[in-house]
Amino acid sequence: MQVKPKISCRSIWKVFGAGPAEFMARHGNNPQPADFKAEGYIGAARNVSFDVYPGEILMIMGLSGSGKSTLVRAITRLNDPTAGSVLIDGVDLMQASPKELVELRRHKMGMVFQNFGLLPHRTVLSNVAFPLEVRGTPKDEREKRAREMIRLVGLEGREAYFPRELSGGQQQRVGIARSLAVGPDIWFLDEPFSALDPLIRREMQDEFLRLQKILKKTIIFITHDFAEAARLGDRIGIMKDGELVQLAPPAEMVANPANDYVREFTREAPRDQIITVGSICDRDDAAPGGEAVAADAKLHEVASKVLSSQSPIAVVGSDGTPLGSVSRQSMIAALYPGRTQ
Repeated sequence: MQVKPKISCRSIWKVFGAGPAEFMARHGNNPQPADFKAEGYIGAARNVSFDVYPGEILMIMGLSGSGKSTLVRAITRLNDPTAGSVLIDGVDLMQASPKELVELRRHKMGMVFQNFGLLPHRTVLSNVAFPLEVRGTPKDEREKRAREMIRLVGLEGREAYFPRELSGGQQQRVGIARSLAVGPDIWFLDEPFSALDPLIRREMQDEFLRLQKILKKTIIFITHDFAEAARLGDRIGIMKDGELVQLAPPAEMVANPANDYVREFTREAPRDQIITVGSICDRDDAAPGGEAVAADAKLHEVASKVLSSQSPIAVVGSDGTPLGSVSRQSMIAALYPGRTQ
């Protein structure tokens, strides 16, 4: 049975300028870059469409000004899109009333931002319980839930601390706990770890992956760091000038970047730890029986075997089904693009 998307975005546009709806109408709802330039409008999101499936982590990345944060704010209707539709579990957010939107955000969506957004005069416990307080949850119930979330993110014992008494990583954990307190189905994270130093950032990435194994949320995560996107995401979407220029699993994106812009993002990526055998195998060539490697294996896991073989090695799926073959030459080409052997 085909899995239905949790989030469906169709032809999302976010245009800034005087009368953006009229601007869109003048150009048949499909303005071109020259139209924006000629009339002084900004196309922060341009005809963006994609689906996110239950339990998936979709990473959205791009340079500053590429439109990634604008896109997420349009999806959540924190800033209404100029055109397009957003469906969550089949319900069109564009048709939701302000009251319905508030209820959706309170019950279905969790949000974590770069600046933590903690209330300085409230304790950790009070900060985490705050969205439940806004919802009108009784005090005993909301504090019980807040303590559960504090325990989940590893801050048990710091319930009475104030934000100023916590490290940056601990403050971000409070922000994460607060966003989870309402039990959201969907989690939006806008560069949540970018303000942290590298060691704490790595620790928070580990924490994020641990939580996702437990909670299995549907997640849209914004970052400007490809290494972070490849480590955390099931798929990566790269934006440029408001457009989604490529959407693919990390291994596919590294092995087959759509253009030079994407290629530059992936240039410093640890290719051997990201690219899978299945993404580079020749599916039209079945190697003879015998030794085989798994399609989901990373290149560094099978490099010695493949590079030492003078003939192609069979590639098999998780159920043992033959998928094709991988050769010494294709391995070298994937690890060292632009070089020949």
